[in-house]
Amino acid sequence: MAHRKPHAIVIPYPYQGHVTPMINLSIRLASRGFTITFVQVEFIHHFISKAQNLPAAAADVDFFDEARKSGLDIRYTTVSDGFPVEFDRYVNFEEVWESMFRDFPDRVDEIVTRTMKADKLSETPPFLLIADTFYTWPATIAEKHNMVNVSLWTEPAIVFSLNYHLELLKQNGHVPYNGNADNHINYIPGIQSITTRDLMTYLQDPEMVPMLTQIAEKGFEQVKKADFILCNTVEELESEALSALNHKHPTYAIGPINFYTDLTETRIAKSLWSESDCTQWLNSKPSGSVLYVSFGSMPESNKEEIAELAYGLLLSEVYFVWVLRPDITRGNGTDILPEGFEDVVKDKGLIVPWCNQNMVLSNQTIGGFLTHCGWNSILESIWYGVPMICYPIVVDQPTNRKLVVDDWKIGVELCDGEQIRREEVACKINILMKGENSIQMRQEIKKVSKKLHDSLDAEGSSHRNFDRFVEDLNAKLYMRRP
Repeated sequence: MAHRKPHAIVIPYPYQGHVTPMINLSIRLASRGFTITFVQVEFIHHFISKAQNLPAAAADVDFFDEARKSGLDIRYTTVSDGFPVEFDRYVNFEEVWESMFRDFPDRVDEIVTRTMKADKLSETPPFLLIADTFYTWPATIAEKHNMVNVSLWTEPAIVFSLNYHLELLKQNGHVPYNGNADNHINYIPGIQSITTRDLMTYLQDPEMVPMLTQIAEKGFEQVKKADFILCNTVEELESEALSALNHKHPTYAIGPINFYTDLTETRIAKSLWSESDCTQWLNSKPSGSVLYVSFGSMPESNKEEIAELAYGLLLSEVYFVWVLRPDITRGNGTDILPEGFEDVVKDKGLIVPWCNQNMVLSNQTIGGFLTHCGWNSILESIWYGVPMICYPIVVDQPTNRKLVVDDWKIGVELCDGEQIRREEVACKINILMKGENSIQMRQEIKKVSKKLHDSLDAEGSSHRNFDRFVEDLNAKLYMRRP
């Protein structure tokens, strides 16, 4: 009897920046002949349905229906995180993740058990589990069900390595933060040097959001037992960090995942919010004249910062598109901007609650990106050759800033001091958009962008690494056949 094709149960972390690459990875694996069962957390399913103007209770909506019509074997199901869909998971972050530690693994185990039983139609296919690195249960569940364990890391390799070597950082007194932002760390394998100010926020101050520290620690206890680690990065950008990781575990740099060229042309809904179309407004502006401003999908600002940014944009006199989610200030209401600001701006700026970031960054009128330094945003900005102003706030963003500003020289830092000041905002915008420094950054980002594009070519590093991963994975899967 012929072997049945391998079946991957895929579970993304329930945040926009993790869901999108996991969907794209699933499509590519399905195009290589894998069966995929994609397990979405219910409230994420609800948000995507709402963004598509589908009924709020559209529990039977299957976002992969069109993909199946194109010949891909992708099944879709949802799992509850234990809370109603309307429950505020950001305000109640600690409560949610206590439940995710305690109860969510059992819900995942039920789905894995049910999926494996349902697919034993003729001969048992080899099963694998693909889960986000930050989850605290994949190794346990994979071992229980004799599954190959694949961990997807959606951030840069340098951040993975810092998390992986947390005990080294503790032994050397750099975690928790000891008060000296300029302490140099030069003992982490694959990282030549990094300062304590560039560590992730949950390492700098573990007590600021204790649950973040627990998530990272528990997740990395599990990932050390993974069979394969996939990194959404490019070999040519982080060769030393990746080489060091490969001495520990089979690690494959397969990024940038969101730009795979063999993805199905079928559109699959991924966005958690309705997207405004900025194309007409952008096309009315001169080439390279517009600054794009976005701080991603997580609420992480306040009204004072928003006001300084707003007045800084006015002082700079550049055109701008500003993504300003209604929930960006956590409970400060919808009246976020300074009174009368939108009247003063007039045609100078376009303010939207959400947009298709790739469509905006790819527009020839975009000359810069003021970003929170989320990893997906950085990769997208590099892909389209758009230099950045960096305003990192939480989690991996300070470390990502180091790569952009210090290592690759393709951006500037927004704030040199403790607080945002409108004059400094205007100054940094002008540095990015005009003058000699702007020319140098654009030259550098062309070189870095070429590395990303080349990596996905037929002979590129990420293309080769993905092929090697599939080959190694299939070999391991069939060794584990019952």
